[in-house]
Amino acid sequence: MFEKAALSQINLENSELQAEVTKLLNQLGKTDMGWSSWTFRKVIKHLGSHSLIEYDGQNRTYTIHPLVHHWSSTTNTEGNRHEMQKIILTIIALSFSSTTTDEDIKYRRKLLKHTISSIASLKLEDINPLVGMHIAQIYFEAGHWKEMEALEVMVMEKRKQELGDDHPDTLTSMAILANTYRNQSRWKDAEALNLVVSQKRKLVLGDDHPDTLTSMGNLADMYRNQGRWKEAEALQVVVMEKRKQVLGEDHPHTLWSMGDLAQTYSNQGRSDEEEVLKEAVMKKRKRLLGDDHPDTQTAIGDLALTYKEQGRLKDAEALEVLVLDKRKRSLGEEHPYTLRAMSHLAVTYWKQGRWNNAEALQVETMEKTKRLLGDDHHWTLENMANLANTYREQGRLEDAMLLLEAVMEKRKQILRDGHPDTLKSMASLAAIYRDLGRLNDAEALEMVVDEHKKRYQVS
Repeated sequence: MFEKAALSQINLENSELQAEVTKLLNQLGKTDMGWSSWTFRKVIKHLGSHSLIEYDGQNRTYTIHPLVHHWSSTTNTEGNRHEMQKIILTIIALSFSSTTTDEDIKYRRKLLKHTISSIASLKLEDINPLVGMHIAQIYFEAGHWKEMEALEVMVMEKRKQELGDDHPDTLTSMAILANTYRNQSRWKDAEALNLVVSQKRKLVLGDDHPDTLTSMGNLADMYRNQGRWKEAEALQVVVMEKRKQVLGEDHPHTLWSMGDLAQTYSNQGRSDEEEVLKEAVMKKRKRLLGDDHPDTQTAIGDLALTYKEQGRLKDAEALEVLVLDKRKRSLGEEHPYTLRAMSHLAVTYWKQGRWNNAEALQVETMEKTKRLLGDDHHWTLENMANLANTYREQGRLEDAMLLLEAVMEKRKQILRDGHPDTLKSMASLAAIYRDLGRLNDAEALEMVVDEHKKRYQVS
């Protein structure tokens, strides 16, 4: 970690903090030429000779004796401890890049424990903005999205104060926070921020600037998640064509825009157009990034969803098993993206009539998603609805009814009565009521669904 931090080229935009971090790293082995492993080993050997530090050869980690921790906490002033925690957190942030190889992701996961420990005694406003953005990535990959949000709000507010509302770095921080809101199903909050960013970037950077196109794509994603598919499609087509012209056919941003448009086609039942785009994205990512890259895995999972829609269940299952295995190995068993892959595979089992296999995955996914993302997250609600469908097929109608009633009420509160996901849960609940002989309740829900479909032209 110290070597990686010493070799970092990041400028902290804070000369005093930069000097303090450099001073400590110099003592540990940083040189003008890079890093001296000999100096570092000498320092560690000296500390070890006084039993101040121990080396775990199996895990390749260093630990400080608990008595040393206690001594440090009682002899150092609160101010000194506070400054040291800021320096340690900064070193953690400097020690990793934002690249997404398996090795990089695993390294960042190892940093989570140190990050939580270092940040516990600090106020968010005391953290350097660049450090905050780096630490937010650790939280993101660990699924700690609430902690990530708090850091991102801090960064955005500092950027506004120090740089102004229209500065590119301020707009970037707003866009990042909007993406976090999206991950938490806070569509309106995300849309409001994305709309501001999109308008300001058009004024400051121009219509064709890559950052402007990114904000337009993000805004389109908000529309899609709210069931506003025609608005989403119109923006996505513009973004995709402009990116092809400005960035090229193989640029990662171009491929993301193709995938986004394919998803909107899926929402509208246009599976043939969807498949063409998704297959193109997957092939390009395999060629450009390799089979194991997270973006390639996302593309494979997306294509599996299309196969599922087309009834090609064996093809979908084969891809989804592959993606789930990769997600577990690279992100861990409980990362939201791993749980998402489990949920997709469970739906395939359901469509194959493998109710017990589907139930086992769905129960596990639902409980973990509730714990990690909360009861109101759209992935949690989707998992609950999927499990209810499985219970229905197993004849467990009361269990299915309780889950679907909870899902319907949550979706009414979070989305709107006419949102496609809300209508879907209402229709599913109506079917359960019919199975239970509650015909009046079923007909009442069906009338509401039909009325909204006519009003919003939802298919």
